Amino acid sequence: MMRLLFILLLCQFGAWAQTIYTSERLSISKLSENTFVHTSYLQTNDFGKVACNGLLVRSGNEVAVFDTPTDDPSSQELIRWVKDVLSCKIIVIVPTHFHNDCLGGLAAFHAVGIPSLANEKTIELASQNQMTVPQKAFAGSTNLLLGGKDVLIRFFGEGHTRDNVVAYFPSEHVLFGGCLIKELGASKGFLGDANVNAWSETVRNVQAAYPQLRFVVPGHGAAGDSKLLDYTQQLFGKP
Repeated sequence: MMRLLFILLLCQFGAWAQTIYTSERLSISKLSENTFVHTSYLQTNDFGKVACNGLLVRSGNEVAVFDTPTDDPSSQELIRWVKDVLSCKIIVIVPTHFHNDCLGGLAAFHAVGIPSLANEKTIELASQNQMTVPQKAFAGSTNLLLGGKDVLIRFFGEGHTRDNVVAYFPSEHVLFGGCLIKELGASKGFLGDANVNAWSETVRNVQAAYPQLRFVVPGHGAAGDSKLLDYTQQLFGKP
């Protein structure tokens, strides 16, 4: 079973990332020198068991996490891995929107004193949906200073949800698009909280802001490059 899971993960990320840790709950793949994709799993009614991506960004001995794993046990495993393997301290967890695949394990981070930061709309929606609520809000955009390097967090417009933000690590040209960005060949997926009319334009705004992308990480599926932005725009563009 573990061997099969490892092979599937290699196929998922292909040449873009190297899987360096895997368990029944969680896998971690190295994308660039200081970015790592974490993948956990969510059981859904409509799509079955879904693999859900988040991103770790490292600078010096500090780490920022974008999107929690899907539950507390997986999040606890990720927190231990950062401490024991990377020998780093997580200074912030940033859910990129209010769904369970972004903040389902948020309580585990709060339990060990890791602060959380989110779009003010994410905090509003998490509260309305009786979910664990991020602690600190920002409006529109904010920058993190991580080990002396900037990480940019910005809301470009509605798409998958009304609150979806993306994170960009300029020093390595890595974009975490979350569920706003689709992997190549993906379907439109869950649209229950989406603004499909705005989605394509929102992604176009992301692409205009970050024209020199090396890696793009979607919320589900394989990482890639700027072709993922092109594909997402086409998927939600007007016929």
